Amino acid sequence: MRQNALLRSETGSSSTARRKVAVVPTEARDDHFALRNGVRCAGVHLIVDLHGAKGLDDIDLIEATLRRCVDAAQATLLHIHVHHFQPNGVSGVAVLAESHISIHTWPDAGYAALDVFMCGKASPDACIPVLREAFKARRVEVNEILRGRET
Repeated sequence: MRQNALLRSETGSSSTARRKVAVVPTEARDDHFALRNGVRCAGVHLIVDLHGAKGLDDIDLIEATLRRCVDAAQATLLHIHVHHFQPNGVSGVAVLAESHISIHTWPDAGYAALDVFMCGKASPDACIPVLREAFKARRVEVNEILRGRET
């Protein structure tokens, strides 16, 4: 039986004593940070809006597209879950070693909202043409956030 993550935390127990952590120089870390246009960051987070899209109620298409995105980005799939809502709409997430790709659809409006967040050497931008083609989107908006930027 799975436990709620909050219940598994050891808050209040003696094992939560503060420990000193040694700071490792940036060049010596194997932290899987990403490098984007010369900026070192924890990961590249693309916020993607698909407008005038088709197939947004097709759970098989959505799962297959998430898998194609993972392959295109050269990421590592750990788990995928998609859920079909009634009367329509799908939410799904591909959990990656490099982070995640999530999708939420509103078929009646022809709209889908996606998060593509990846760290390390994965290529989140490679997902955009896959999404555009799979859902025949009339318009694709992409906003980028560099998470955990080192300035």
